[in-house]
Amino acid sequence: MTAAVSESAAGRALQGYLDHLAIERGSSPNTVAAYRRDLTRYVLFLDATQTDLAEVQTSDVELFVEALRTGTDGGAVLAPGSTARSLAALRGWHKFCVEERLTTSNPALGIRPPSRPKRLPKAISTHDVELLLEAAGAGEGPGPLRDRALLELLYSTGARISEAVNLDVDDLDLTRGTASVRLFGKGSKERVVPVGTYAVDAVEAYLVLARPALVSTGRGTPAIFLNTRGNRLSRQSAWAVLRTSAERAKLPGAAHVSPHTLRHSFATHLLSGGADVRVVQELLGHASVTTTQIYTMVTADALREVYIQSHPRALG
Repeated sequence: MTAAVSESAAGRALQGYLDHLAIERGSSPNTVAAYRRDLTRYVLFLDATQTDLAEVQTSDVELFVEALRTGTDGGAVLAPGSTARSLAALRGWHKFCVEERLTTSNPALGIRPPSRPKRLPKAISTHDVELLLEAAGAGEGPGPLRDRALLELLYSTGARISEAVNLDVDDLDLTRGTASVRLFGKGSKERVVPVGTYAVDAVEAYLVLARPALVSTGRGTPAIFLNTRGNRLSRQSAWAVLRTSAERAKLPGAAHVSPHTLRHSFATHLLSGGADVRVVQELLGHASVTTTQIYTMVTADALREVYIQSHPRALG
């Protein structure tokens, strides 16, 4: 901390807060150092703008947050996550100042951190989906039939893995042409989703040729997908089926295939094929279309890439 900071009221209050963290709260040296770094920049900002600690307004904190985002105070430009961390430190310090009667209010209390950039869902191509499904069904016995049926159903319906493993036999209607499945999403919200022909074939094969053998090893259960002990397949085991199948199919980035991979691929491929975003919202069980719209960013990027590669005058 510079001499200018330590001589100001804010600088003295900051040192008191750091002592409070280290001594009274028992914070680790690394934690105290992180608070010192974040808050020293803030105090320097207040000193540079000649803002007294007792007179700090919400607008002053907002200007500092903007400085963190842009570097206009001469400091490093911070990512949204680091900016949020600094803002949390500010809130804690201003709260301390109120408790110590150095100030009368916490000007950082109502300020929201900058939103983090949306991470695009990871989807795999339709070709890789086919490789994955074939790998899941490779081999003899009830296991491969179950694994193929599970992954076919996940990709056909966009179901979450937790929704799929919680399915009972009565939740399925495999009538040709109108096949559907009843899924129970977050908050037990129910939705009915169509099931494609390939998934119907795979699930029927599993129910006829594999499930009877699996259910006979247990005490009987209405669950569709069973483990080798005849009990309902767990979410962790279903995840392992997906990961093992991805590795067997030698998919690029197989180690990073997540439980949501087929759900993301389902949505992305539907939108790429021209499906309306609100239809996809209903199929996925999203409460808000805003959640679904992130997939439109994926398809827009894909369209742009195809355009650049295909149009004779896309590039100079």
